[in-house]
Amino acid sequence: MSRSFSVNDSKRLSDEHIKLKSALSAGAQQKELLREEIKKNTDFAVDEAVVTLLKSVSVEEINREKRGFRIKSLIDNGYSTVADIINAPEHYLERINGISAEGARAIKKAANEIAEQARQGTKLRFSTDNKTPAATALVLALYKYIKCSSAAESCIKLLPFVKSSIEPAVSDLAPATGSLKWLFTSSNAKAKAENAYKFLSDSLSGSYGRDAKAAVYVIDSAKALSSSEAWNNFSEQPVAFFNVLEDICPGVLGTDDGIYGLPEELAKEVREEPIYSEGLRCTLRRYQEWGVKYVLHQEKVLLGDEMGLGKTVQAIAAMVSLKNAGATHFIVVCPASVLANWCREIRKFCSVPVTRVYGNARIGSIRFWIKNGGIAVTTYETTPYFVFDDDFSFDMLVVDEAHYIKNPEAQRTANVKKLCAKSKRLLFMTGTALENNVDEMLSLMKILQPEVAASASRLASISSAPQFRDAIASVYYRRKRADVLTELPELIETEEWCTLLSEEKKVYEDAVLSRNFAAARRVSWNSGDMSKSCKALRLKEIVEDAAEDNRKVIVFSFFLDTIQRVTELFGEKCVQPINGSV
Repeated sequence: MSRSFSVNDSKRLSDEHIKLKSALSAGAQQKELLREEIKKNTDFAVDEAVVTLLKSVSVEEINREKRGFRIKSLIDNGYSTVADIINAPEHYLERINGISAEGARAIKKAANEIAEQARQGTKLRFSTDNKTPAATALVLALYKYIKCSSAAESCIKLLPFVKSSIEPAVSDLAPATGSLKWLFTSSNAKAKAENAYKFLSDSLSGSYGRDAKAAVYVIDSAKALSSSEAWNNFSEQPVAFFNVLEDICPGVLGTDDGIYGLPEELAKEVREEPIYSEGLRCTLRRYQEWGVKYVLHQEKVLLGDEMGLGKTVQAIAAMVSLKNAGATHFIVVCPASVLANWCREIRKFCSVPVTRVYGNARIGSIRFWIKNGGIAVTTYETTPYFVFDDDFSFDMLVVDEAHYIKNPEAQRTANVKKLCAKSKRLLFMTGTALENNVDEMLSLMKILQPEVAASASRLASISSAPQFRDAIASVYYRRKRADVLTELPELIETEEWCTLLSEEKKVYEDAVLSRNFAAARRVSWNSGDMSKSCKALRLKEIVEDAAEDNRKVIVFSFFLDTIQRVTELFGEKCVQPINGSV
């Protein structure tokens, strides 16, 4: 029986499959190897942090329990900190006059006890301004894991096909890899070799070959990644690094409370809630992911995370998940000062279409949204224009700065409540600490979950007690910066966009037309009336939210007259400005 391929072709094809199988096997192990490397480098980073801490701890601390150690002799010989003792071999301490072998062992033991206490309380913090050797090694290991994790999973998924189909075909092809072998091969075996050759050729050029080569390439490329690349990527998306590290080494970032303060039974249910994130264009921090699960699971809730923790992103992620599960229509109600910001954030972070419902085009925008779906973003003042047929309902209402409707008698509260009656899910959001005003909190809860509000009202007199927090946990959820501090970067930079009011537009246009670009840069702060300045109005909201949390705000500007306008805006609340004359 003749064959349609040469010995060299057979050998090349067989060798290529064997080589690819070996690479896939190595790739499948890469994820676990990198996990171990991350654990090892985490230990090194913690050790480094502990040593740094112990360098500031006086050697006198080892004698806290009056053990009679000769502290002065240690200091005279250069051992002034606990770190010096830790780093010193025991026999070095024995050389000090007055310290015996037994005394040296006791000194080392006392220092090690302090080091262990420090280690248990040490949580890692990363910064691109502090690239220590241990931190660099850990960041690089995390970067490699992030880059090749998906490829390693592909290798794992491909290996069963290799075992069940590729390996038997390579074995069937073996007689065709040598001329002498082929001469003494039966016709039946030759037919198998012919079939195997075709199968292996097709497999190599088909989806298996493409997927396998792509996965192996990614894993091989990850091995060559540099620490500078890792740090650059970390600075751009630290959340991905922190999420991987917390997954592999739980608690090392200080987030030991994996349920973020929820009662245990509720936390178990929330943990199982799925998030469908296709179309979400950002990586959620762990506490944000947990917040989204809470919102989805509880359906009608008040999210009270402190300002700056990403309530907007959590709301967007919840709407994305619902859309992926079949939902179509969403409404966001917010103050006019953040309308433009909401629209920008939605476009930036997800693929769900957004419709701005505001101004003269509001009626047409509402009709467009009803017909096409997506996220309608509107203001409190525009809510009366949302009029629906009796059988119409939508999937989620998000109410930003929900404390705007704390007064049950206010017209805008009544308008929002009408929208609530048409929505299947409700998400109220506020950065204001509602714990400081229990009546306002209960007022909002009555709209969301009346039964919970009624139960909690009986405990209002002990609102600071755990019993009250547990009673409202199913509807009110708040995390402070201190709760999630180690999941946050050193600096969070957030751009907020404001829509110019008509008076400001005129001032801005005049400045541009007269080529007074310095005045154009001061847009919104060079208007005559600060009550008609979009930036001033938004700054007041930010400052008021911060004041509710007992925080202070620093306002920077390149322009002295802008600083003066801000000072006048806040009056006695503002300290004297600091400028070049101070």
